[in-house]
Amino acid sequence: MENPAHARNEASGNGSHSDSEYDYEDREECELQQIGGGATAAPHIPHHHNHASHTRTPNPPPPGPTPYAVSLVSDIPSAFELFFTRAIRALVLEMTNLHAERTGYGLRYPWWKAGMGEAELRAYAGLLILTGVYRSRGEAAASLWDAESGRSIFRATMPLKAFYAYSTLLRFDDRETRAQRRSSDKLAAVRELWDRWADMLPYMYNPGPDVTVDEQLVPFRGRCPFRQYMPSKPAKYGIKSWVLCDAKSSYAWKMQVYLGKNNKPATPARPKKNQGARVVLDLTVDLLGPRNVTCDNFFTSYELGQRLLDANLTMLGTVRKNRPELPPALISAKGRAAFSSEFAFATGPGPGGHRTTTLVSYVPKKNKNVLVMTTLPWHSRTGGPSSSASASSFTASGLSERPELVLKYNATKGGVDNLDKLVATYSCRRMTSRWPVAVFHNILDVSAYNAYVIWRETNPGWLSGHRNKRRFFLEQLGKALVAPLIEKRRGLPRSEASLALVRCVRTAASANTNATGARCESRPHSRPHPHPQPPSREEPSETGSRDRTEPLQQQLQKLQASKRKRCQICPAKKDSKTFTTCRGCSKYVCRSCALPYCPSCV
Repeated sequence: MENPAHARNEASGNGSHSDSEYDYEDREECELQQIGGGATAAPHIPHHHNHASHTRTPNPPPPGPTPYAVSLVSDIPSAFELFFTRAIRALVLEMTNLHAERTGYGLRYPWWKAGMGEAELRAYAGLLILTGVYRSRGEAAASLWDAESGRSIFRATMPLKAFYAYSTLLRFDDRETRAQRRSSDKLAAVRELWDRWADMLPYMYNPGPDVTVDEQLVPFRGRCPFRQYMPSKPAKYGIKSWVLCDAKSSYAWKMQVYLGKNNKPATPARPKKNQGARVVLDLTVDLLGPRNVTCDNFFTSYELGQRLLDANLTMLGTVRKNRPELPPALISAKGRAAFSSEFAFATGPGPGGHRTTTLVSYVPKKNKNVLVMTTLPWHSRTGGPSSSASASSFTASGLSERPELVLKYNATKGGVDNLDKLVATYSCRRMTSRWPVAVFHNILDVSAYNAYVIWRETNPGWLSGHRNKRRFFLEQLGKALVAPLIEKRRGLPRSEASLALVRCVRTAASANTNATGARCESRPHSRPHPHPQPPSREEPSETGSRDRTEPLQQQLQKLQASKRKRCQICPAKKDSKTFTTCRGCSKYVCRSCALPYCPSCV
């Protein structure tokens, strides 16, 4: 699948984290950047009440997967390949095999032979996804491949030494030309891969009326020229990215890697002016309005709100109290009652008429207030801002509810936070000392989640009533990616469970091939369709017609359904766990208690 409109982002980088319980008002990891340089200074918000209406253009496309994405999605793997495209796979294969050739890996290890192929790369990505599904990202690879305590699907897919080799040789650029490119770009080691992937995100999904902008921190403690320290994050050290995602579905619509104060290592670093506004404007450059952008106090400013209005976008976010444009009367919370609110309004001319910026100072508890700024058209419960020049100050008498602006902010601020939480639940990250590999793992994580969002909204009735839809999706995706390599594998694994899995996959593949050939022979005069139609989606429901041959993914699911239990022959105090069962009595038996037989004796 090729990019329909491959437009490269020339910003400092393209690239996402945090928990929804974080307090944006108390963030200390980022310094406020004062407005300076050639930018227009933000005017002081006067303490008066004016109301202005915003001119709205026709509505943007309906939220959800784009028609382009819907036309390409026929099953779970095809949804994932919207992001893990053929061009991306070709780039990884080319650079990985080139590095193996230059280092003489094939000469030292004859089993390497032809190198890494398409099936091997897909299977490698599938095993990474399965490690996340089984919550084994922190488990050693040797433990995953263990005959007794490991998972049979890992041994059935590839040997452990092959997995180690792919992890060691994985490359995303030409190392001989990296030094020249790195002098002007810190992300040179993974720039081409990142650009190809990030450019595909906006083409697959139309965000809803509310989007969220926030930062993400990919955990990494190795050497990296742009590694960040953020004490408020769980990982504290890692690679920071700016993310714009849909506030409802948490689909990652645009991402940008933060490369530090200066992207060019050859020049001295200088502090960036108004960095928060620059990030939001970069991420929303292709976003069609009218939409609302929710952000935290690192990004929100009066100037940003005005510039977003020029693009038919509104802004909603908390504000830091040291912003120069804030009126002093709203900054202090002393002497104010709990659950009280004060408002200030600034009105100015604009292309669509008068623009009104609203600032609310809400006191959730005594001697503590929260400042929220918005350019949304807003009316208070008392009928909206009055026309007087004095401050609007009122207390919600008999009500302990928050202002509507605060409620809307709380409802839309967690888009990126929810994305980080969901990605971390089944993350495929593995321990590595190379930051390009950490970025690649994050690409797989976000791609798998975006694919799940598209699949779920394309098939609204899929697994209705089930609570673990995403885990089932990822498990089916991982097994579908490893199945082609299991079919073509020459050497068979030694463990019985893995051997049975390989035979099951090959039997299902041959049965599907025979069934397809029989259907074709039954219509000898039928001419092939000039445009092959995608296979029909098969819903995993309890009723409905199915093919006689059970789908390969369902057979894999059945074979892996048994849990690891204690050996029923060994004494209980030995606590010997195993996946192997006796074919006669179905008792769990460990390797030390099992008796091997050759095929002729059986």
